[in-house]
Amino acid sequence: MSPSFSLSRPQDINAEQWDRLAGGQPFLRHRFLLALDETGCATPRTGWTPHFLLMHDGPELAGAMPLYLKAHSRGEYVFDYAWAEAYERHGLRYYPKLLCAVPFTPVPGPRLLARTHEARVALACGAIEFCRLNGISSLHVLFPAEEDGRALAEAGFLFRHSVQFHWFNRNYACMEDFLKSLNQKNRKKIRQDGKKSEAAGVRFRFLSGGGIDDDSLRFFYRCYRQTYLEHGHLPYLNSEFFFRLRSEMADDMVIVLALQHDEPIAAALNLRDGDTLYGRYWGSTRYVPGLHFETCYMQGIAYCIQEGLSVFQGGAQGEHKLARGLLPVETCSAHWVADGRFAEAIREHLERETPALRAYAEELRGHSPYRKDETAAPTSSYPSAD
Repeated sequence: MSPSFSLSRPQDINAEQWDRLAGGQPFLRHRFLLALDETGCATPRTGWTPHFLLMHDGPELAGAMPLYLKAHSRGEYVFDYAWAEAYERHGLRYYPKLLCAVPFTPVPGPRLLARTHEARVALACGAIEFCRLNGISSLHVLFPAEEDGRALAEAGFLFRHSVQFHWFNRNYACMEDFLKSLNQKNRKKIRQDGKKSEAAGVRFRFLSGGGIDDDSLRFFYRCYRQTYLEHGHLPYLNSEFFFRLRSEMADDMVIVLALQHDEPIAAALNLRDGDTLYGRYWGSTRYVPGLHFETCYMQGIAYCIQEGLSVFQGGAQGEHKLARGLLPVETCSAHWVADGRFAEAIREHLERETPALRAYAEELRGHSPYRKDETAAPTSSYPSAD
């Protein structure tokens, strides 16, 4: 018997069945995606219309994809504006497009939520069929896990590669162990930055679970909002979302609070699971030299060592993270384009872009901040553009 497909809003999905497929990453939990919807952050009004694809094999949910019909390309961290402009120049509509992603979250992880390769391929093909039946220009899967990549390749997707920077815990007993693993240049730089914060009277606290009170969360949101306003944008997420997140997932939240003479001056919000700390949002109300690096990166690393976490994902882009001990890791996005002419043009572009990106990643690895006797970051095996 063939599986059946349907589309659903987050609030109409069986949360327990969804979470069994999604695994432990906090961003894929039903409650996280539902919070984005019910607080008005990822809704038709903001250009994110949820059409979650469900695949049933009998009464049980056998597969799922977090799909959004997008009216723009903001909040994705994979830039396809040139593709949209090319469509427009030829009198064609690029938007709406279909997106499989966690809104505003450039964190690699499962996107084809299923237990077998065959089920993941079926999901990818089902999403393509939805596009074909509804005249949608394209389907984009952002930051999929490697096992998803193999299924997407079998379904005929094109692949675009990118680089993020992640830190890996090599069983460090303390921060000093980590610092000793770095080469002399980077070890000295990190220690100098730390001394600047210390000389300015800055100290740090980790807040999680019941330790995140209303005042701390309000201060974090003030900082987060300020970061966006300084760049001329309104924030994607509202304060209601963060308070909802605390009520639903407080134990998965880790706030790094920077205090100067006991007055809070900066904050960074991370999420965690049993293995990984995910750096997400930050802001400050006062400039202190080195404060950004200390709050966003060094304290995240310190927390991972303290809690025995294996990986710290520092967010999208940023070569400056290399000097803080984060290493280049290849990520990707997968793309299906309905118009054969544009699909071929994009394929040719990606065939040129991918070797250059991989050469860039290899060059970055040649500038490792670690001593030569230290091991490198894991390499990935995502499919190539072709």
